[in-house]
Amino acid sequence: MIKVKELSNGIPVVMERMEYLKTVSLGVWVRVGSAFETPETNGMSHMLEHMVFKGTERRSAKELADEMAVIGGNLNACTCKEYTSFYLTTLEEHLPQAADLLGDMLQNSRFDAEDFVREKSVVLEEIMMYEDSPEDLVHEMLQKTVWKDHPLGYQISGDVDQVASFTREELLRFYTTHYVAENMLISVAGRFEEEELIAYCEEAFGGLPKGSNRYFLSTPDYVRSFYCQEKDIEQIHLNLAFPGPTMNAEAKYAVSVANEVLGGSDNSRLFQRIREEMGMTYSIFSYACPYLRAGLTHIDVILNPQNLEAVFDGILEVIKEYRCNGMSEEELLLTKEQIKTELLIASESTRSRMESNGKAMLYRGEPVPLSETIERITQVDQEAVIHSVQEYYNLGQMSISLVGNTETPGKEHLESFIPHRR
Repeated sequence: MIKVKELSNGIPVVMERMEYLKTVSLGVWVRVGSAFETPETNGMSHMLEHMVFKGTERRSAKELADEMAVIGGNLNACTCKEYTSFYLTTLEEHLPQAADLLGDMLQNSRFDAEDFVREKSVVLEEIMMYEDSPEDLVHEMLQKTVWKDHPLGYQISGDVDQVASFTREELLRFYTTHYVAENMLISVAGRFEEEELIAYCEEAFGGLPKGSNRYFLSTPDYVRSFYCQEKDIEQIHLNLAFPGPTMNAEAKYAVSVANEVLGGSDNSRLFQRIREEMGMTYSIFSYACPYLRAGLTHIDVILNPQNLEAVFDGILEVIKEYRCNGMSEEELLLTKEQIKTELLIASESTRSRMESNGKAMLYRGEPVPLSETIERITQVDQEAVIHSVQEYYNLGQMSISLVGNTETPGKEHLESFIPHRR
């Protein structure tokens, strides 16, 4: 059973007890990321994620690291487009220390001037390392291109020149604006006593100022696009994108079933056709990227440049067949059982449950029991799947991104599918 209680400053705490385990996962979610930034602040959410690990008024960076090791050594953080999360998994007996550690980091970080200079260099190195990662670049740059000039398309890490220009004072202003109670929630899953947990969280996070959430996400326009970047590598990375459902759209359940059939696993249509039958790639899959106000569906493939045209045409052929013929009742039942199995296996993990509940609270304002998700998947029928494929894998809305060895005749073939490309 999932419960929600509020701290004295209004921070919601979503709790799911899993008494049969000995571990517990604790996560703090902050409603801040690149989608909440401006061109001048793009990259600050990510920079802040780094800085809170550099020491507090009570603990040096080394002391933070030592305490992390004692309680499990897996305290980590992640900056995304619409949130930043800090999370760890530990034993129930270490939960008070874990809450105190996270609370100290999120409200008492020193933001030392020398640490800021050093860590900015680390972040700049990370951005440049990312520039050398074509599998990430092909996805990020396509989202940036189709959501042109909208914050949802900003790169999470920002760009080198902008991040290099950040000052400590600017970062502190950004921190005091966004790291407030109104922008936060806590998610806990695993073994714990409810009253004790609330007491730990109140002591650790109850002192955060309430703040005022003045930042709202707008809906971006989708600009059909073609992006191409040459990289000195042997292979080429191809990513296709289509307008997709939002995080809270009713269609998301049918889309998850449709996507599983198209490219969600090794028995999917894309994998079987392009890899198994044609033998032209090692990696091909499809996935959805839903956000609060917009979403995309993607197809990603890594291949030999000589096979670009054949693989692209093969992908289009699979999509057209799917759109026209749908799926059999047997395939539908098999796919729904496959998704159900994956969900139930993931539910055995405290971190998975903590993350699922945290996201549901962030996007819906309430937790979603696993049983409800499974029931919604079970209710998906053939008509809903066909409708999802026709709406969210519409070739007339397809955008294309290429990164790698693009000196191939196949590139012109792909470009011809994007009229008036920008």
